[in-house]
Amino acid sequence: MLLVAAGMSLLGAAAGCESPWSDGDAASPSVVPSPAPPSGSARTFASSSGSSSAEADDEPVRRVLTDEENKPVYELDAGRRVVALTIDDGPDPRYTPAVLALLERYGIRATFFLIGENVVEHAALVREIADRGHHIGNHTWTHPDLRHMTEVAVRDELERTSDLLQRTAGRQPTWFRAPGGDWSPVSLKVTADLGMRNMAWSVDPRDWARPGTSAITDRILKDVRPGAIVLNHDGGGDRSQTVAAMKVYLPVLIDSGYLFTAPPN
Repeated sequence: MLLVAAGMSLLGAAAGCESPWSDGDAASPSVVPSPAPPSGSARTFASSSGSSSAEADDEPVRRVLTDEENKPVYELDAGRRVVALTIDDGPDPRYTPAVLALLERYGIRATFFLIGENVVEHAALVREIADRGHHIGNHTWTHPDLRHMTEVAVRDELERTSDLLQRTAGRQPTWFRAPGGDWSPVSLKVTADLGMRNMAWSVDPRDWARPGTSAITDRILKDVRPGAIVLNHDGGGDRSQTVAAMKVYLPVLIDSGYLFTAPPN
């Protein structure tokens, strides 16, 4: 299976595919063997990742977003057999390592939307996610409902988390996901101010509700399509069903010819 995944990565690169995330992006929508990070950085994202402590302490550079870029992204190019796998609510010392092991096994690069409170408690795990080449996004500090919060409160939730991720992993987040997918005009304004784009999803197996491994697997395989953004969780409770489902559906998607993608770091 590793040979299959690696082979698809080479095919994707050889085809000269443009990134599904933004026009002119240097990254290709292909399976990227972990733990090697993606090469290059994209001109359309806020900043590139840094590994040294000096870089991590630098004042982050935040790009100005257009109104179109500020809209939540629900899916990618439907004309390409590409899937974006996203993992929310971590890191969690019980389930994040198991998810990372599966992603490495199949050579998949994913996006982890992390909660600030969990980052404080599990900083080493955040660095492991970054070292394995996965994309790290902002998922607020406490996972609140942003729709009923003031701009000052929303800004505190997002900015504290971005600053902590910068210090912990050497990366200023360029993507944000609102808890529950509940964006508001206020939160969209704040993300624009902080230079973060907004990533939603198109496939939700409701794994957070623990409906059973078979239900999670069946919902993903039924609903997935080219350009899908798939939502899973590694934090916020017992995620053993999610891990078990990933063991089933990931090789099925790979055998079906899907490539996996994440924004560049």
